[in-house]
Amino acid sequence: MSQRPAPASVPADSAAASTPAAAPQLADSAFLKAARGEEVPHTPVWFMRQAGRSLPEYLRVREGVGMLESCMDPELVVEITLQPVRRYGVDAAIFFSDIVLPLKAVGVDLDIVPGVGPVVANPVRTMADVEAISDLTPEHVPFITQAVRGLVGELGATPLIGFAGAPFTVASYLVEGGPSKEHARTKAMMFGAPDVWDALMRKISGIAAAYLRVQVEAGASAVQLFDSWAGALTPADYREHVMPHSTRVLAAAGELGVPRIHFGVGTANLLDLMGEAGADVVGVDWRTPLERAIPLVGDRGVQGNLDPTLVFAPTDVMTARAAQVIEAGRAARGHIFNLGHGVIPSTDPDQLARLTEFVQSYDLSR
Repeated sequence: MSQRPAPASVPADSAAASTPAAAPQLADSAFLKAARGEEVPHTPVWFMRQAGRSLPEYLRVREGVGMLESCMDPELVVEITLQPVRRYGVDAAIFFSDIVLPLKAVGVDLDIVPGVGPVVANPVRTMADVEAISDLTPEHVPFITQAVRGLVGELGATPLIGFAGAPFTVASYLVEGGPSKEHARTKAMMFGAPDVWDALMRKISGIAAAYLRVQVEAGASAVQLFDSWAGALTPADYREHVMPHSTRVLAAAGELGVPRIHFGVGTANLLDLMGEAGADVVGVDWRTPLERAIPLVGDRGVQGNLDPTLVFAPTDVMTARAAQVIEAGRAARGHIFNLGHGVIPSTDPDQLARLTEFVQSYDLSR
C-alpha cells in the first residue's frame, strides 16, 4: 500500500500550529470535502478506535501505562494518534483520548479499570452532586492543547478529528458509577428527578462544548460527538431529555466553523433526530444499511458502516462488502467510510491496511 510522505514536523508550541488554517493543504482533504458534501477524489476512510488495542506498536508504548495516564501525556498522545496514520495512510486522524477524561480533568474521582471501563467512585445522585462538578476551562487540560498542536504539525495534510462524549453517555457513567446494559439508574433519574437530570445534562454539555473548543482552537479540523449508549432510548425520550443537550454541544462546535460528526451505537430509530441535533455527518453503525439510513438523515453526510467483524473474513469477502457500502454511500450528500463501530482488538492490522487501500483506490467514476 502506498503511504503519504511524512509531513514536516512543527514545534508543539509554534503559533503556526494553533489553528487549522496553519495547514492550507487541508483544503484538498478528501475527508473534509466529504464532510462538507463536496466532490471527492476518493471515498475517505478512517477507523473508530483506529489505534486501539490491535496495533503492536500501540501495545508497546502503552505497556505499564494506565489509560487516563496515557491520555494526559502529550508525547504519548501524539505518538498513539499518529500510529495508524503511519501504518495505514488513512484520510483522518482521531485524537487519542477517552470520553471521561474531561471529567477527570475537572476533579471527578474516577478511573478506567482494565476489563471493566470507567468507574466513578461517587456516582451522581442529587443536585448537590451535580453542583459539585466544576465547569471545564482550558486551564484544566493544558496537555490537550499541547498534544493537538504537536499533532497538527506532524499531520500536515491529514486532518485531525477532535472528539467528546455526548451528554447522555457521559451522564450514564456518572449516574450508574460505571458501564451498564440497562441504564436503569440513569433512566430513573431522567424520569423521576427531571430537575437533577436537566442540571446534570447542562453541566456535561457545557464541559463537552468547552473540551471540543480547546481541541479546535489548538488545531483540530473536525469533531465527532460519541453517544455510545443513546440506542437505549426511545425517540420520544431522546427528543425530550437528551437531544436539546446534544444540540447545545453541536451548536457550540458549529460556531467554530468545523464539520461535526454525530455517532451512536444501535441508533437506527434515532438517526433522523441525531441529524437534527446539529450534525453535518451522521455516523451509522453496522446494523442499519446505508441505503436505509441516508433518507433518514436528510441533506447530510453519512459515516460508516462496514461490520467490524468482516475484517476477519477472507479479503475478497471483506472488500466485496466494502464495495457495497461505498456504492450505497454515493447516494448521500457525502460519505466517509468507516467501520460500523470501533476496531476489534484482535483485528489483523494488515487486513485493515488492505481495506484502507481498497476504499481509497475504489473507482468513483464508474
